[in-house]
Amino acid sequence: MSDDVTAYIPSPPADGISVGPLQLHFYGLLIAIAVLAAAWLGQRRWAKLGGFSGTIVPIAFWAVVSGLIGARLYSVVTSWQIDTNGGHLVQIFEIWNGGLGIWGGIAGGVLGGWLKARRLRVPLPPLFDAVAPTLALAQAIGRWGNYFNQELFGLPSKLPWAVRITDQSELASIPAKYQTPFVSGNFLPGTFQPTFLYESIWDLATFGLLLLIERKTRLRRGYLFAAYAALYTFGRFFTEYLRIDPAHRYAGLRLNDWTSIGVFAVAVVVLLLKGRPEPGGELVGAALSAELIAVERARARRISGVTPAEPEPEVEGELR
Repeated sequence: MSDDVTAYIPSPPADGISVGPLQLHFYGLLIAIAVLAAAWLGQRRWAKLGGFSGTIVPIAFWAVVSGLIGARLYSVVTSWQIDTNGGHLVQIFEIWNGGLGIWGGIAGGVLGGWLKARRLRVPLPPLFDAVAPTLALAQAIGRWGNYFNQELFGLPSKLPWAVRITDQSELASIPAKYQTPFVSGNFLPGTFQPTFLYESIWDLATFGLLLLIERKTRLRRGYLFAAYAALYTFGRFFTEYLRIDPAHRYAGLRLNDWTSIGVFAVAVVVLLLKGRPEPGGELVGAALSAELIAVERARARRISGVTPAEPEPEVEGELR
C-alpha cells in the first residue's frame, strides 16, 4: 500500500528501551512525562493564584492513581476481547500495551482529585481552573504513546504525513477492506492517517486557547474546566471518526464519538447557563481570596515544620 508513497512518518524503531533487566515501554514513559508536566504546571498555576504549590502534589497523586484505574476500567469494559486477548485476565493489568480510555481517565481523575481536595479543604472552582490547561498539555504528550505502540491510527492514506504501520497484530485487527496485501504469511506495511498526531496538535491548540480564554474573557471562576471539555471533545470527535480500530458502533458512529457529542453538549450548556460571572463574582484567573491565601500559607508553614503563631483560618462557604 505504501510502495508509491514518497514521504510518510516512519514506524517507530522500537516500543521501548532496556535498562539492565528492565524493559521500559515508551508508552508508559510518555504517560509518566505527561503526568509530571501536568503536575509541574499545575503547581505553578496554583502558586500564581496565591496558593501553596505543595497543595497540588497530593491532589495530583490521587488524581493520577484513580485516573489510571478509571482509564483502564473504561477500556476493559468497552474493549474486553482486545484488552484481555480473548479473556486472559492477567492482561487487564498490562497497561503498557495500551488500552486506556480517556473518558474513564478523566472521570476517575476528577473523582480522585475531588476526594483529596475535599480532605485538604481546597475549594474546587479555582482548582478546576488551575488544572484545566494542564490536562490538555498532558494529553498532547501522552498521545505519542500511541505512535510507539503503532495503534489507534486512521484510514489508509498517501499523505506525506501519513504514519507507516508495520505491526502485524495491528494490521490484522483492522477491517479487511483496509488491510494491506497478505504476502508470505505477513501483511505488508501500510500508511494510515496519524490520528495520534492530529489529536496531539489539537490538544496543544486547546491548551493555548484555554490560556487565551483565561486572560481575555470574563468567565466565571471554576468554569475553565467546562471550556476544556468543550474544546477537547470538539476535536476528539473528528479524530475518533477517522479511526479504524475495532470499536462499538451505534447508528454509524463509534462509542467515543457519541461520548464526545454528549460531553460537548453538556459543557456548552453549562458554559452558557453558568459561565457568565455574577455581579461582584470571582473570575477565572483572579487571585485567591485573602482567607484562602491565609489557609494556604498556614498549610505551607505546617508542612515545612514551622508552627503558626495563630490557629489556621477557615474559609466558610468556599469549600464544596
